[in-house]
Amino acid sequence: MTDHAPDPAMLAKTETLVEALPYLQQYAGKTFVVKYGGHAMGDAGLQQDFAQDIVLLKAVGINPVVVHGGGPQIGSMLKRLGIQSQFVDGLRVTDAATAEVAEMVLGAINKEIAAWINRAGGTAVGISGKDAHLVTARKVTRTVRDPGSAIEQEVDLGFVGEPDTVDRRIIDVMTAQNVIPVIAPVGAGLDGETYNINADTMAGSVAAAIGAARLMLLTDVPGVLDKSGGLLTDLSPADIEGLIADGTISGGMIPKIETCVAAVTGGVDAAVILDGRVPHAMLLEIFTRKGAGTLVRR
Repeated sequence: MTDHAPDPAMLAKTETLVEALPYLQQYAGKTFVVKYGGHAMGDAGLQQDFAQDIVLLKAVGINPVVVHGGGPQIGSMLKRLGIQSQFVDGLRVTDAATAEVAEMVLGAINKEIAAWINRAGGTAVGISGKDAHLVTARKVTRTVRDPGSAIEQEVDLGFVGEPDTVDRRIIDVMTAQNVIPVIAPVGAGLDGETYNINADTMAGSVAAAIGAARLMLLTDVPGVLDKSGGLLTDLSPADIEGLIADGTISGGMIPKIETCVAAVTGGVDAAVILDGRVPHAMLLEIFTRKGAGTLVRR
């Protein structure tokens, strides 16, 4: 027996583990789809944190599926090659040359993320939506309003697509073998062409197809903020309609929140928007009462 008082830091860690217990029990055997991208992808420390978090999820019985982006890296490579980029509603207009560069860059990122996870002690394999018929893509089109005439015109985005169908079999096979899938947002169309797909959209479609318990979008913002800058932590699709209508949700947050709504409408238990720049944000969201982002539930 000792007269020394317990170390407060050790007690705090113990309390954290106890707080996590019901969540560990609740999510054991469940599948989480994690979209990884933004500035967190370019920070060495956050890369290591992300890989460790994914390995930890697998170790406690959760099946993580990673879908990654690569917009900044694609943009950087295009700039180096002297290829101009044009965007419509946040989507990069993708001609044949841009599509080739994008697939090359995404392929390199894909293998790099898998390598991070493997170095952290997991078993990850990088694939794309083109592998094993995972994602069949359809071409995306957008309409824009001419500011002078107010006439809407259809814009050809080139080789930009969205998931038409998702065949989950390759994910199921990998998960059954305790392999963590790392998926690049590229898909093949019925026309045989290769299409680049927005990573958020890809992650939402995959999450719905496999009936994930969680879709987690790691971004460069804390989540959905109210007009005073406070974080909105728990939203329903009905809440979101009102927040878009009154301008609280605007700009680049709209497609992210719409991806969350589509996912939960499609069968995902809940979707969450998290700040990927916060170390271990996923663990804070999953294993603590307070959470760390904006949760969207049915």
